[in-house]
Amino acid sequence: MKLKYLLLTLVSTLLWGQKSFSTPFEKGNGNQTVTYDEMNTYYQDLAKKSNTIQYLKKGEDDNGKPIYVVVYNPFPEKDLEKLRKTKAILFVNNGIHPGEPDGIDATMMLMRDLATKKVKTPQNLIIAAISAYNVSGMLNRGSYSRANQNGPEQYGFRGNARNYDLNRDFIKADSKNARSFQEIYQWLKPDVFIDNHVSNGADYQYTFTYISTFKERLGKALGSYFYDDYQARNLSDMRKLGYESTPYVNIHGDVPDVGFAAFEDSPRYSTGYTSLFNSVGTVTETHMLKPYNKRVDATYKYMLVNLQNLDQDYNKIKHFQLENLKQYQAGKQYGIRWKIDSTKFSTMDFKGYEGKYKPSEISGKPRLYYDRNKPFTKNIKLFTTAVPTGYITIPQYYVIPQAQYRVIEEFKRNGIQMKPILKDSTIAVESYQIKDFKTVKNPYEGHYLHYETTVDATKKNMEFSAGDYLISTSQPGVKYIIETLEPEALDSFFNWNFFDGILAQKEYYSAYIFEDTAAELLKKDSKLKSDFEAAKASDKKLQDDGTAQLDWIYRHSPYFEQKTFRQYPVYRVL
Repeated sequence: MKLKYLLLTLVSTLLWGQKSFSTPFEKGNGNQTVTYDEMNTYYQDLAKKSNTIQYLKKGEDDNGKPIYVVVYNPFPEKDLEKLRKTKAILFVNNGIHPGEPDGIDATMMLMRDLATKKVKTPQNLIIAAISAYNVSGMLNRGSYSRANQNGPEQYGFRGNARNYDLNRDFIKADSKNARSFQEIYQWLKPDVFIDNHVSNGADYQYTFTYISTFKERLGKALGSYFYDDYQARNLSDMRKLGYESTPYVNIHGDVPDVGFAAFEDSPRYSTGYTSLFNSVGTVTETHMLKPYNKRVDATYKYMLVNLQNLDQDYNKIKHFQLENLKQYQAGKQYGIRWKIDSTKFSTMDFKGYEGKYKPSEISGKPRLYYDRNKPFTKNIKLFTTAVPTGYITIPQYYVIPQAQYRVIEEFKRNGIQMKPILKDSTIAVESYQIKDFKTVKNPYEGHYLHYETTVDATKKNMEFSAGDYLISTSQPGVKYIIETLEPEALDSFFNWNFFDGILAQKEYYSAYIFEDTAAELLKKDSKLKSDFEAAKASDKKLQDDGTAQLDWIYRHSPYFEQKTFRQYPVYRVL
């Protein structure tokens, strides 16, 4: 096997001299990005010439076209399950927003440079990249949809074939793209993840900005290591390569001079999703106003320094991933919602341009502009620490009735281990009633998203049927389980409308009939009567509204559908 591999490597090396492997971007004027067909042809040719490159169909866009993954693997062994035991995996996503194509062109060059050994062969890792994730968006080329961006000349469109912003779809997985991504991710189980983007917002001197995964969502052990060690070295190495950097400037319509907070990449976003499975992640955000060739170069170099530092730190990352799971054991507290702590901050010397106001040529009103003739360096505050605004206690198990087949499908795709109940059983559980929630007024990515959800919890014995599922929290995907099944979590399946059937009554009453029934109930049930009188005494509106009084009695009577209305159909075993 090794001799065959060495011979293939020798043949591959000889072939490099026979053909130029410059990318379409390199052959252009520095302000042009590759097309979908050019990209596929290039990678297919590269894979034919190098035994270290594979170009694999691994999914499908909403338009039916294939999503490809390019894999650089310098080892004779090609089985990822075997390699994962001793090697690390770096996973890169490109073209989720095809109007931000920097990563597509940069990754083509990086894979070529690895295959040709222009870049030193890593000893301890494999690199896999989605060549272009939003295929339909990439095919929808134009020159005007990115009104604030400086090049390239033509580029793709943000929405996919069904006009989804795919960087809001990682948890709800409405698109074929997102389902493909989840399958690819679970196939790779990467240690480090990079999602290549271009920024929007303020103007400043930096070409390269970045979003580090919300450290609280990563967990204490892994989050501290990632922020204080691994990412710190990446940024230091970028500085040596000529790129000063800043955290993503999450400010729109204002100047960043006063400081800014870390972006919360909740699980709807790519790095928010990957953090649920203990991958450390970065969203690169090259600055929209910098020349395209410089943005591509910065993206290339950030991937390069990650490659080098992961090659060195592969054992350390795997150690912290295992240590991190100890934080998420049954009986321990889990922060379910977060806010930035305004009392804790670090500082940095921020390199910006002076923001000024002048009369608008359109309205005559004051408008913001940045004076590039007046660069500055100012010490500003960075708020990167979050505190929980709500907790849950991690249960030993969740119980999901088989009727919730959409949830079960999502769990299977995401590698969650589930154990079917073998016979009808009575189980002591904690049950949730949806107490309150708010809903956005306008549709958001195909949903009327809920937020600020609260629940009431009660303990009871419940009957479950053979074929319902027990999900243990003692598994690597514990954070995915919690974040999707706990209704109060920001991107829970409840908030994404998976369970909206429980929010509406299915039976009602005719008042002229129920008036007599309600009167009879009050005569027979002294507790109901005393509760009713107390409710009226504490609520003037209820006192003055006969219809509301009748409805109050109905909702507190045996006739009301207590077992289904707002009864959350997922249960917890503590």
